[in-house]
Amino acid sequence: MAGILVIIAALAALMYLAYRGFSLLLLTPALAILAVLVAERGPLLASYTQIFMEATGGFIIQYFPLFLLGAVFGKLMEASGSARVLADGIIRRLGPRRAILAVILSCAVMTYGGVSLFVVAFAVWPIASALFREAQLPRVLIPATIALGAFTFTMTALPGTPAIQNAIPMPYFGTTPFAAPGLGIITGALMLGLGWAWLERRARSLGPGYGEGADEGMGEIVRAMPGLAIAATPLIMVLLLNLAFTFVIVPRMDTAYLAQPEFGATDVGALRGVWSIIAALTFSSLLLIALNWRRLADSLGVTLDAGARDSLKPIFNTACLVGFGAVIASLGAFGVIRDWVVTVGGDNPLISLAIGTSLLAGMTGSASGGMSIALSTLGETYLAMGEAAGISPELLHRVTAVATGGLDALPHNGAVITLLTICGLSHKQAYKDIAVVAVVIPLIALVVLVTLGTLFGSF
Repeated sequence: MAGILVIIAALAALMYLAYRGFSLLLLTPALAILAVLVAERGPLLASYTQIFMEATGGFIIQYFPLFLLGAVFGKLMEASGSARVLADGIIRRLGPRRAILAVILSCAVMTYGGVSLFVVAFAVWPIASALFREAQLPRVLIPATIALGAFTFTMTALPGTPAIQNAIPMPYFGTTPFAAPGLGIITGALMLGLGWAWLERRARSLGPGYGEGADEGMGEIVRAMPGLAIAATPLIMVLLLNLAFTFVIVPRMDTAYLAQPEFGATDVGALRGVWSIIAALTFSSLLLIALNWRRLADSLGVTLDAGARDSLKPIFNTACLVGFGAVIASLGAFGVIRDWVVTVGGDNPLISLAIGTSLLAGMTGSASGGMSIALSTLGETYLAMGEAAGISPELLHRVTAVATGGLDALPHNGAVITLLTICGLSHKQAYKDIAVVAVVIPLIALVVLVTLGTLFGSF
């Protein structure tokens, strides 16, 4: 019992101190080693070098290309003006009467195309501000509107999304980004529909009026912007190339050499999804540069360098959370928690998987971090339970991804804090609506997903 209390205290301290602004690079190893000391008085240095750093480094080795290419692609979209053009085009075409839907869709299109949610928030905020002012909608709803489009269904539910949350389950379950596409579309549509309905209802209840507060409006207009077709083409190519490499190109490649020890003694099934996203983002980035050469030529080196730098903090933060989870999982008390989690739901491992992943995502304030901890400690267990219950790996993949997208958006989540800062609003002013669209509704969608998956299996 004492060991369990130590684990809970370590997770609570991580959540609180991260909310207070302490660096995860320092917090995670310190709290992990402290947990080892208090719970078991175990070998501190060995726990740090042989468990924490091994797990941290393993995550970086496996997923760094996805973080790097995603950040570079997003930076190129931002620097070329393509992100701004896409947001403005969608918003202006739907008009003030559909301002909320326009902002949601503009965020969704960009995040589904591989643009970082942080880039999306910066790109959409000034346009959303001007549109909400024109439509006399409350500015306190802007953060929740952006969150719905960027943090929810395109991050975890829609099949084929290049988001890291959709990539992490692939090597554990041998799946692709398009796992359980029908269930993903239904779940995503539910998040979109309920979230949009909530925001429209809130807009009516708050009444007309933008509200007071400093904002930058549309800001300075960027010159020499690309046309809408040029701006949209790289995003479309990410999806099309992802499909092509996943189902056509990679399966036809001669990959027998992967069985050799120097290549990890693996097979293409464990790598197909990651390879496809790497290829899609690489070729789409090159196409983006070619289409916007005149706009990017003078600053291309600076832009690429900035994108590369932007990838470092997210991956190291997430990797350190994985290392923290590995140390916690090495404690004897964690076995008790693990044994309890896998029994939740009885004979249905989907319930256990959903609850365990959700709780870890909430405790860490990170969808990818919580998912990584859950899969690194229980991934093989859930795969075996799924096989025994006749549940396909594709369904396990989709449940895992969607389960990370609810409790992760609690107040200490870094993306939530950044979004509120961009919009110039406080938690007190705007978090209530973020909580509904990014926490409550995704949890409802998760329940529906688990129910449909239990009744009908993967489709």
